[in-house]
Amino acid sequence: MCLNRDPTEQRCVVLPRLFKNNIQAEGKRLGLVGWVQNTGAGTVQGQLQGPRSKVTEMQEWLKSTGSPKSNITKAEFKNEKALNCLEHSSFTIVK
Repeated sequence: MCLNRDPTEQRCVVLPRLFKNNIQAEGKRLGLVGWVQNTGAGTVQGQLQGPRSKVTEMQEWLKSTGSPKSNITKAEFKNEKALNCLEHSSFTIVK
């Protein structure tokens, strides 16, 4: 099975803790693994791993939907690559 890894950065105006929780919940709902955390620049970044179709669905959610009350201004996806096995076992919030 071909799996994908996408470091992502989500720029938004929202309470960081709530947005991270929503990203984690959506990632788990889609069966993805990885992590999410706040940055010092006031954005959220993370890494997604899972089937290509689910990673794409999560990217669309991050670009257009996001968490309730979020104001998404930009979403960037970089360093995508195929993986032979998952590097994470769950979807976590990094503090």
